[in-house]
Amino acid sequence: MHDPDREAALGELVRFRQKFYECLTRRADALFELADAVLCTDGPIRSLVGLSLAPEHGRGHGALYDAVNSGRVDIARLRNLVAAQRLPRAADDRIVLAADVTPWLRPDANTSPERSFCHTYGRGKDQHHMVPGWPYSIVAALETGRTSWTALLDAVRLQPGADVAAVTTAQIHEVVERLITTGQWREGDPEILVVLDAGYDAPRIAHLLCDLPVQILGRMRSDRVLRRPAPPRMPGTNGRPPKHGGEFVFGAPATWGAEQAVTSADTRLYGTATAQAWDRLHPRLTRRAAWADHAGPLPIITGTVIRLRVDHLPSGGEPKPVWLWWSKVDATDSDVDRCWQMFLRRFDIEHTFRLFKQTLGWTTPKLRDPQAADRWTWLIIATHTQLRLARRLVVDLRRPWEKPVPTDKLTPARVRRGFRNIRAKTTSPTNAPKPSHPGPGRPPGSKNRHSATRHDVGRILATGEAYQRPPHHKKGTKPRRTG
Repeated sequence: MHDPDREAALGELVRFRQKFYECLTRRADALFELADAVLCTDGPIRSLVGLSLAPEHGRGHGALYDAVNSGRVDIARLRNLVAAQRLPRAADDRIVLAADVTPWLRPDANTSPERSFCHTYGRGKDQHHMVPGWPYSIVAALETGRTSWTALLDAVRLQPGADVAAVTTAQIHEVVERLITTGQWREGDPEILVVLDAGYDAPRIAHLLCDLPVQILGRMRSDRVLRRPAPPRMPGTNGRPPKHGGEFVFGAPATWGAEQAVTSADTRLYGTATAQAWDRLHPRLTRRAAWADHAGPLPIITGTVIRLRVDHLPSGGEPKPVWLWWSKVDATDSDVDRCWQMFLRRFDIEHTFRLFKQTLGWTTPKLRDPQAADRWTWLIIATHTQLRLARRLVVDLRRPWEKPVPTDKLTPARVRRGFRNIRAKTTSPTNAPKPSHPGPGRPPGSKNRHSATRHDVGRILATGEAYQRPPHHKKGTKPRRTG
């Protein structure tokens, strides 16, 4: 039966695969077949060499390792290609981006350079560990509603000692410019919303991105102290006019005053969600840390503070209020509802990280060269993009114990099950493999006389700060106040 929508989706996937192949400038055939093996292998990826056994990979395991270690990917061209694909949008046709850092842990890779100490969570309560690895900053476009889908747009490996906020700001700036260049955002469209977690300085990022059509929404610590606008100067008053007004202490309700807006909504997972908003609040900046070298007077970065409170958590724990800072002012009830709902959608990127690591095998290869890790990372992003483009094409191959799911509700893992059938309907741009024989390798009994260089781990956290043992507060002491 003729289905124009299905044919259009298939044509979109075929065009992406052809252009993706053109982004592979060395060992292109082996790299492309490696990506197909990741897409078509049944079950999670357990080893890199195991992908050479997939029917979609027509070359040997030697060609596979040679492609990962010595291949070449035009990452700049691939970035533009990914940004040009169909993107999910919010209910008001707005593009919503989320940025976060996830580590590729390499604790025993002493011969791998450019490793950093990455922040990881332990299994116990309040258990945090610093494990050597390669941290990656990821930017993705979020969907609306309950879903595990995101659209990966960029990935940057953080160098040891890098300022994560500065790297993320430059990364978001480049992503937004690519979206404008590719026509994803045009003049008159709603401004792009960028959602960040508490590890980022949302006011600073909003100040650095003020030349772009973006709004910043970030979570703040519950011990922050913001300031109100400076009061009007009374006639006849001498001295320098004040720059800041009264304090707004997150932990002191007596300092909050009247709200700008109050909304309430019933949710399935959290019960009743109540949001309060206060307008025109800003942090008091000082010339230290990121603002130490700022030229000229320090800016006043005003925004809206939103306090979100829910009845209960899905895990059964005690819910705590969530404080959000939005880079716009004069918020309406609909603005407040949109902000906290899109912040909750930020956690969808965690599902993508889990898919990358547990199913697609992103962190499975034991690679030594960080450049090889970058190539493998972009191969995984290209495979995830193909899964997203094939959502409307696959047939659900559910297990006998799984419930039927509509086609538009399939998870990325279930779309991957049926991708092999979709691949058969597309054309492969790769050339036929040439017959070859593996080399003799090292003679038996000989020793490796050229040992690899050992590298120290950079003393850097996922927040960009130097590693320090966290302070232990005694029970009953007040938390520190940060401006």
